[in-house]
Amino acid sequence: MKQKLTLLFLTLFTLTACTSNATEKEESASSSVESEEVAESTETTEESSAESTSEAPSEEPVAYAYTVNPDIFTIEPIEDASSEVALLTFDDAPQEHSLAIAETVKDKGANAIFFVMGQFLEDPANKEIIKQIHEMGFEIGNHSYSHPVLPDLSYEEQLEELIKTNDLVEEATGERPRFFRAPHGMYDDNVLAILEEEGMVNMNWTYGYDWEEQYMDGAALADIMVNTEFLGNGANLLMHDRPWTEEAISSIIDGLRAKGYELVDPTMIESPNREVQ
Repeated sequence: MKQKLTLLFLTLFTLTACTSNATEKEESASSSVESEEVAESTETTEESSAESTSEAPSEEPVAYAYTVNPDIFTIEPIEDASSEVALLTFDDAPQEHSLAIAETVKDKGANAIFFVMGQFLEDPANKEIIKQIHEMGFEIGNHSYSHPVLPDLSYEEQLEELIKTNDLVEEATGERPRFFRAPHGMYDDNVLAILEEEGMVNMNWTYGYDWEEQYMDGAALADIMVNTEFLGNGANLLMHDRPWTEEAISSIIDGLRAKGYELVDPTMIESPNREVQ
């Protein structure tokens, strides 16, 4: 009888031990599976995160920093750009002095807009000059085809003056002008409508002197352009393709900088027809 009880006890003990071991093995296996699933989930998440980072869109194009005030034609900052700036512009290009002026401006580490008269680009030599100036990094503007008083013309005649020059500039440079300067600073609603259709910016100036007899001298011109009462934040300086302007431009740049003005890169001035690359 004792032997039977002992045998029964051993059998129950063995079954209990086996059941316990099996349960532990199942729990261990379950724990292992869960660990593997967590690891795989973590790896998947990390891979997804890495893919998301690598496929993130590139930065947006650089925004324009400046705009032209349509009423007084100063160059004004957008948001946090510096307001202590001046813009160099040269009308009646390209003639004898445009290329030399451009070379000096570039050597000084500055920039400018050269406003061209379309009729000059009918000459292949002048077309090559404006191409060179553009390749040096300068903005090429439209100054009409024949320099008329635009309000005296019909809408169709005004349209031809602007479009013909835009076409000639594009032939020479591969780009259509973004900025327009009316001859004599005179324009009307028809001109503004054409500019809107073409996506161009109307740009007169704030001051200039190189067509006045007393300033047809390099030293005199350099002095007045820097020391005039009209120099202020956003000044839009009008100059021309003239020998005395070529003589004065280096001193003008130095003088403006000495007074704390940064010279605006025209590519950073907004216009409707081109995004900054």
